[in-house]
Amino acid sequence: MALVSFAAMPSMYNKIAGGSSERIAALSDGIFAVAMTLLVLELHAPAREAIHSEHELRAALIVLAPKLLVYLMSFLTLGIFWVGQQTQLNHLERSNRNLSWIHLAFLFAVTLMPFSTALLGEHLELRTALVIYWGNIFLLGFTLYWSWIYAISVKLVDAAVSPAVANAICRRILIAQSLYALGALLCIYSTYLSIAAIVIVQFNYAIAPRLGREAETS
Repeated sequence: MALVSFAAMPSMYNKIAGGSSERIAALSDGIFAVAMTLLVLELHAPAREAIHSEHELRAALIVLAPKLLVYLMSFLTLGIFWVGQQTQLNHLERSNRNLSWIHLAFLFAVTLMPFSTALLGEHLELRTALVIYWGNIFLLGFTLYWSWIYAISVKLVDAAVSPAVANAICRRILIAQSLYALGALLCIYSTYLSIAAIVIVQFNYAIAPRLGREAETS
């Protein structure tokens, strides 16, 4: 009898673990804050001893511009996915152990963003760096989509959420990821063209989300 009870313990634990979506949100806020702060550490002001004139300072800032662009791109990326995750969490009635771990996988992808940003900032002209950066975006989108599909499948979503809203969240992620993929494919011709396309997609979703036609879920 003791052995049977012991064997049943993991199943019982799994039923009670990770039930608070508020705790997921709190952890997410902290990790996003740290990741967004780490991004700016790749921006280094020109050293005073290396600058002796206005012209040299302007030249140094021009050299820094590509890294500033990648920083902006990554800040937008994390901002968009933070809003996306918060949208999902706000529509949950509760969480469970499996959903908590899916969101931890999502947060793992968030913590990789400073690395992929630094890599791309140092190697803007190399396709490998661009593909790794896009892979980071894909991992963010995949885990966010997985979390929502799972929450729907096991009925963790608030009963007041209409099918239209649930489907809108799915469509928004899928459309955004498709546009990011198209942007990444442009690196076949030019990594700079690819970066420009990704930034355009990000501004679309951050400022005027029209391509996805789901502004109401932001």
